Amino acid sequence: MCNSSEVFEKKKQKLSEIKAGLEDAEALIRKMDLEARSLQPNVKAVLLAKLREYKSDLNNLKSEVKRIASGNLNPAARDELLESGMADALTASADQRSRLMTTTERLNQSSDRIKDSRRTMLETEELGVSILQDLHSQRQSLLHANNTLHGVDDNIGKSKRILTNMSRRMSRNKWIVGIIISLLIIAIIVILYFKLAK
Repeated sequence: MCNSSEVFEKKKQKLSEIKAGLEDAEALIRKMDLEARSLQPNVKAVLLAKLREYKSDLNNLKSEVKRIASGNLNPAARDELLESGMADALTASADQRSRLMTTTERLNQSSDRIKDSRRTMLETEELGVSILQDLHSQRQSLLHANNTLHGVDDNIGKSKRILTNMSRRMSRNKWIVGIIISLLIIAIIVILYFKLAK
């Protein structure tokens, strides 16, 4: 009687362990599914295909455990499954958990790479904004220099016009002075002529 009770307790404990392992595996698959959906399309497709395989294996295990736990099997078959089959199920569950952990680690690595890429992209964007600001500042400086050159050009044009006007006035003044001197010389000659003639 005591041995039967111990065997029953061991079976119950094994079933509890198997169910806990299946729940852990299901939680891991859900977490991996969420992480896989946030990755790039080419990586996501491969990981989702693997996750479908894991879900299928997990559902098979769950249905087998449910069948054993329901008591529909005859006691001999149930004992055989609990003694031998559950060991295989536990091994398969452990193997699945190991594969799930490996895939989760890969997902985490991919996530870290994506974070690094985002960080690099943000740094590049900040650098681009800084370069654009520098270019804008240089453009403003060039426009200011261009305006200054236009002002200097206008001043040079005015100076040139003033110098041209002064040159014309000097030429006109030379002609006037020359005419006045010529008239004075003619007047002196005429006066001297009349004085000498008397």
